[in-house]
Formats: sequence, structure tokens, C-alpha cells
Amino acid sequence: MAVTMADVARRAGTSIAVVSYVVNDGPRPVAARTRERVIAAAAELGYRHNRVAAALRSGSSGLVGVVLPDTVNPYFAALGQRLEEALTAAGKLMVAANSGYNGQRQAAVIDALLGAQVDGLIVVSAPGADDPACLAAESGVPLVHVHHRPPGSDTTLVAADNAAGVAAAVAHLRGHGHDRVDFLAGPTDEGPVGDRVAAWRATGVPGGLLRSEYGRAAAARLVAGLETVPRALVAATDEQAVGVLAGCGAAGVEVPGRLALISCDGSPETGFTVPPLTTVEQPLAEMARRAVRHLLGEPAPGTPPTATLAIRRSCGCPHPGFPGAEAMDTQLEAAPLVVERDAGSRGAEPDGHRR
Repeated sequence: MAVTMADVARRAGTSIAVVSYVVNDGPRPVAARTRERVIAAAAELGYRHNRVAAALRSGSSGLVGVVLPDTVNPYFAALGQRLEEALTAAGKLMVAANSGYNGQRQAAVIDALLGAQVDGLIVVSAPGADDPACLAAESGVPLVHVHHRPPGSDTTLVAADNAAGVAAAVAHLRGHGHDRVDFLAGPTDEGPVGDRVAAWRATGVPGGLLRSEYGRAAAARLVAGLETVPRALVAATDEQAVGVLAGCGAAGVEVPGRLALISCDGSPETGFTVPPLTTVEQPLAEMARRAVRHLLGEPAPGTPPTATLAIRRSCGCPHPGFPGAEAMDTQLEAAPLVVERDAGSRGAEPDGHRR
């Protein structure tokens, strides 16, 4: 049989109400020593908190639904991780869903999350999706958009200052002596990519506008089909920039020798490409904190968080290596040389490797 609060109360020598206060973190305070006894008793008995039952009693599930367009995309995966950290710090459990860049699928997963009695929704809107604000409001559930919201929506959007970030990227390439800076956008100018295109145009620096789908393969094909590869390029997304690197590698175009490249997301893997990508890093941790605080009732800050330029090798700057390379080199120097010998080839020289 499942362990109940009554079982924990008997073991801890207290009341069921006190156990409930400890498990649900309120509504009444519990003395530290009593709390410790309850937690110890729960651990000994293997008690597991029933969120569904708690939600029925309190009207709060402690769950927050997070809808991302692509949980495999490194940028959105990193954003999801930061949102989970912020929600955990606020005592909430994140339930993630993937819309697959599909508006109908987004509507379906939001409906399912509302049916699961989530306390709130954080949504990165899929292109072309309807605004879920009315549906959330009908259910009495607060909603915050992060990174992207549907056109015309007045729901709070937490996003970085794309204008400042793109302007910094263009200025940096100009500092390398490039009089012309091209921009690689998506198939449309909806959402944050459209903001980045507008920011690039606002710099007034000469350059051409290229377009591709957002995947790596599409950007690589674009490069393969160009008669002339740009000298300096800002890519709207990391995935496109990685595709540009692949396309340049296949075509024998050196980066940064022939093409100076900067991307605009700053996902963690950009530090490990060859060469490492200079990026306009979106302040994901701060975006996540702001989204969660606003979801829980705090007013939204008026000034967007600032994106910063992470300078690596792809723009033409010298760069020592990938993030953490120096620490890894130290570890490798300290590591013993492991020699393995194939038992079936006694006369052969062993191969040595560092581990």
C-alpha cells in the first residue's frame, strides 16, 4: 500500500496537518526541528507527495507548462534548461512540451497542459500559431511569452535587445575592416529574426540580404549555391551559422580567412565549432528569471535584458580555443598515459592514449 501523510505523522509523532504544512510548504510555518522530523520520517517510509491530490485540495498543482518550438535545437534546449532552473528555484515543477514549429500542435499541447491543471504557461510561439492568451485567460492561468510571441499579441514578451546585439556584431565586423556586411535571415521576417533583420538594416552598412530555412542543411546548401561567398556575414541563428561553416568547409572557403562570420543566438555548442563561432549571446538565464518572476505576479521590467558579444575565432579575432579548454589542457597534462595492449598480438607495439 502507498504510504500516506497519516503514516508519516505517526512516525514523526505529530499531526497530519503539520505533515501537510511541511510537504506543501505552508500555509502555516513549522518549527525547524519538527520539520526535520517530518522530512526524516517521510524518507524512512518512502513517502511520495501526490501532486494530483494536492492540486485538488489547494487549487494549485505546482506545475508550469513550458512550450518550446524544438527541444532538440541547442538554443531552445539551453533556454529550456534555464527556465527549469528558474522554476525550480521558485518551487515549481516544469512540464515541457514540443510544438515542432507547428501552430496546430502548439494549440493541442497548450490545451493538454491546461487540462493537467498547470499553474502557468511559458510559451515560445511557433511561427503562424494563434495567440493562446484567450484560452489561458478562460482557464484562469497566467501566460508569458519568451523569445517570440504571435504578431499582434499584447501578452508580455520577455526577449533580449536584438537591436543592440546586431548593431554590436556589425560594428565588430566593421572594426575588422569590412565595409560590407551581409545578413542571413530566415524565410520570413516574423518574430525575433525580423527584429534582427531590422536592426541590421538600421546600421546603414552596405550589404545583401540572404535567406534560408533555419536548419543547418538549408544554410549549407545556400552557401554551396552562391557564386560569390560574402566577405562578412551575420547569421540570424546559430543553426544557420553552423550550416554556413559546413558549407564553407565543403567548398574550401576558409573561415575567417575568406569569410568572417557572427551568429545571433549564443547556444553553448557554438564554442565548440571549427572555428569557434563569435556570437551575440542571448541572456538566457536573465530572460528565464524575468519570465518566471512575471508569471508569479511581479511586474515586467521595462528595459529588455542585454545581449552580449562573445568573441571567438570565426570573426577573425584570435581565440585560445573552446570554453574550458585551458582547464581541460591542465587536466590532460596531469592525467597518466594509459597503454593498452591487444592480448592477441604480443609482438605488436602498444598504442598509447590520454584519457
